[in-house]
Amino acid sequence: MSVGRKLSFEPQFRFALEGKPWSFVFWWRYKLVKTDRVAVTVGAHPAILFRTITDTVNGVSQEIIRAQRNVAFELSPNYYFTKSISMGMYYLYGYSFEKDVIKNVHYLTLNAGFSNIRLPFKFYFKFNPQVYYLKMDEQDGFYFSTVLTLANRKIPLSVSTLMNKIIHTNITASKNFVWNVSLIYAFNNKYVEQ
Repeated sequence: MSVGRKLSFEPQFRFALEGKPWSFVFWWRYKLVKTDRVAVTVGAHPAILFRTITDTVNGVSQEIIRAQRNVAFELSPNYYFTKSISMGMYYLYGYSFEKDVIKNVHYLTLNAGFSNIRLPFKFYFKFNPQVYYLKMDEQDGFYFSTVLTLANRKIPLSVSTLMNKIIHTNITASKNFVWNVSLIYAFNNKYVEQ
């Protein structure tokens, strides 16, 4: 959900299939520049991230959900060659208030966007490749990722996949190749002031 025009509020609530919360993120974004060719957005958010841990309470081990308080700031400049082809960068700095987790995260991407690639029967395709650098306290790495989306102008459902591959990293939790598939439903409703 996104509310607002130049200044927008974009809350995100993520849950596992079994109902456990993953994160609550409350983005505020401001469009510094918005022309046909250039877009620059800045943003910030407070967030609560959740993780399941095992703890002993009154001599009994049990799983509990622990909340982590975080804030983040972002900068996103983009240049549009056409309405369907763009190139840009994205920088995010995240900070955690908790003592036993990663405190500082730096994330920098160089990305491209190819949208509205026409296919037969009103289908279209989107392709969003990026190379990114991730630094988490003292560990860092370089990665390649891409999002591929297949959609139809007459159907509110689309299919998307995200793939991620290591270029070089010393981040111990990194996996060499990760991918997923998403089914997306577009409500396509716009609410405007009257």
